[in-house]
Amino acid sequence: MAIFDAIFTIRLLVILVSSFFVTTCSARKELEWWQTTVIYQVYPRSFKDSDGDGVGDLKGIEQMADYFKEIGVGAVWLNPIFESPMEDFGYDISNYRKIDPTFGSIDDLVSLAKKLKSMDIKLILDFVPNHSSDKNEWFQKSIKRESPYDNYYIWKKPKGYDNKGNPIPPNNWISVFNLKSAWTFNKQRGEFYLHAFLDKQPDLNYRSEELKQEMKDILTFWMDKGVDGFRIDAVPYLVEDDSFADEAYIDPEGSEIDYFNLVHNMTMDQPETFIVIKEWRDLLDKYTRDHNTTLKVMLTEAYTSFNKTMMYYGNASYPISQMPFNFQLISRVTPQSNATDIADVVTTWLKNMPDGTWANWVIGNHDNFRVATRYGVEMTDALNMLVTLLPGTTVTYYGEELGMEDVFVRWDQTVDPQGIVLGKNKYLTATRDACRSPMQWNSGISAGFSTNELNWLPVNPNYWRINVEAQRNSKVSHLKNYKYLVEARKTETIRYGSFNSYTQGDWILIFTRKLEGHPTFLVVINMGTEEAHPDLSKVNINHLPEKMWVYVSSINSYHQRGDFVSTSKDILHLRPKAALVLTTQKTGKSSASISTVSMLAIGFSLLLKFVMN
Repeated sequence: MAIFDAIFTIRLLVILVSSFFVTTCSARKELEWWQTTVIYQVYPRSFKDSDGDGVGDLKGIEQMADYFKEIGVGAVWLNPIFESPMEDFGYDISNYRKIDPTFGSIDDLVSLAKKLKSMDIKLILDFVPNHSSDKNEWFQKSIKRESPYDNYYIWKKPKGYDNKGNPIPPNNWISVFNLKSAWTFNKQRGEFYLHAFLDKQPDLNYRSEELKQEMKDILTFWMDKGVDGFRIDAVPYLVEDDSFADEAYIDPEGSEIDYFNLVHNMTMDQPETFIVIKEWRDLLDKYTRDHNTTLKVMLTEAYTSFNKTMMYYGNASYPISQMPFNFQLISRVTPQSNATDIADVVTTWLKNMPDGTWANWVIGNHDNFRVATRYGVEMTDALNMLVTLLPGTTVTYYGEELGMEDVFVRWDQTVDPQGIVLGKNKYLTATRDACRSPMQWNSGISAGFSTNELNWLPVNPNYWRINVEAQRNSKVSHLKNYKYLVEARKTETIRYGSFNSYTQGDWILIFTRKLEGHPTFLVVINMGTEEAHPDLSKVNINHLPEKMWVYVSSINSYHQRGDFVSTSKDILHLRPKAALVLTTQKTGKSSASISTVSMLAIGFSLLLKFVMN
C-alpha cells in the first residue's frame, strides 16, 4: 500500500493545471427557433430510399421523419434537391423552380414540409447561387445573347490568340476543381465564360439587376412552399473584381495551374458579395414580417479566412447572415490537437463575433471526412458533448449521432467529380464519396436504407453493428447519449448560461455552463491516448458546486449516468478519449459514487502497472 500511495501522490503532484477564463452570457431575451435547436443535415441521396432504386428521396425522408422527433432536432437541412444533370450531385442546377425527379416532386417537398411542421420541425434548403448548370435554360439563352439572359453570366472576350489560333483566357484565374483555367471558350458566342468550379457550372453575374431579381424571386417561390430558411452555398465566390486583373502568385516559381498558388483577392469575398447577401437577408426578414410567419433564417457557407467569415455576420445595424458557418473545428483542429488548441478555437470565435450575434458549431459535413474517421470512433461522444453544449447553435451531419465512419469507395465506385478529376492514383485524397454513404438504419439489406442491394454508394460494411436499431436497443450507445445532450440544450443554462473553459495538463479539456438559479453543467474530456485522472479541486473553477451527478457518460467511460460526484474529494477516472457531463441536478438512477468507482479503477490500473514493471 505504501508503494500505491506514493505512486498515487506523485501522479497528483505532477498534474500541471492551466486554465483560461472566458465568460459569455447572452442577454436574457427570448431566443429565435434557430438559436435553441439542433440543425440536422440530411444528404438526400443517402438518407432513405422509398422506391428501391438505390438513391434516397424526399418520400424516404418523410417516412423517417419520426426519427428527427426521436432524437430531438428542431430543423432539417437538405442538400440540393433542385433539377440537375448531377455533374456535381445537385450543385449544378438546371432549374431552380423544380425538384429533380431523382428525389421526387414539388408535391413531395410540400408534403415533407407539412409533416415536419406538424412536429414543430423547420425545413432548410440548400441554395446554390454562385453558378448554375450549363444545361440551365438561362445559360443556353445567354449563349445566344437573348435578353435578359445575355447578361446572366460572366462573359469576356479572349485576351488574344496563340500561334495556333487558339483563344487565350482573359486572365490567370484557376478553377477550384480542375487545376486549369477558370475560363472556358464558347465557340457559338465567341467569348469565354467564367466558372469557379467545373466547366459545366458557369458562374452567374451579380452585376446584372435582372439576375439579382431572379434569384430573389426564387427564394420567395420556395418560402411560399413552406421552406423556413436557406443554407447559401459557396458565398465567397459570388462576385469577382470587375477589373478582371490577374491574381498574384504566392510562389512565382510554382505551378501556374495550382489554385492554391494564387492569392484570391480578385475572386473571393468582394465588397459587392456582402451587399448581395444583405439583400437576401432583407428579403427573408421582409417575408417574415409581411406573412406574419416563423422567422426565415439564412445560413452561409464560406471556406475563407477567419476575419472574412466574421464579416458575413454583418453587425447590429447591418445584419447579414444569422449563421456564417463556423468551420474552425474542422479547419483548425486535427487529431494532433490538444486541449488548449480546442479551447483556443472555441474562445477565439466567441471573443470575435460582432456584438449581438450568435455562435454556431460545425464539426462534420458532406465535404469532409466523418468525425469518427478523423478522430477515431472513441471520440464520438466527447465531440458530440463539445458541440452540443457550447454556447450557440449545433449542426449535426446525419449519422454523427451514431458514430458512423467513412466508407472505402473503390475507384470503379467513385462518383464525386472532385475525386475523379485527380484520377485512379490520387482520387482518395480529394473524394467526398466516403462521408456520403447511406444512413445505417438497421442490420438488414443495405442497412435499411434501401431494398436494393446495389446503391448509389456502397453501405459501410460495419452497418451490422453501427446502426440506429442496434443503438436504440443497447443499454448504452452513442445514439442514447446524443439524445441526452439534445435534451440538455432545452435547459435555460445551455441556452443562456455563461461559458468558462479550462485545461488540466495537455489533454484534459474542461468547460462549464452556468446560470444563476438553474442547474450547472460541467464537461470533462480526455483527449489523450492514456488514462487520465482529472482532479476538479485542482482547477480554478469559480463557485464549483460540491455535489454533482453524471448526466452523460461516454460509452468508453468507467462511470455511469447518475453516478454521484464530490467535486472537492473525488478524482475522476477517464479512459483515453472518454468524457463526462456532470450536472448539479440529480439525474437518472445513481449506481455508485465516483469515489468508489474511480478509486477502484485507478487502484487496479496503477497496481497493474506496478506489477508489470
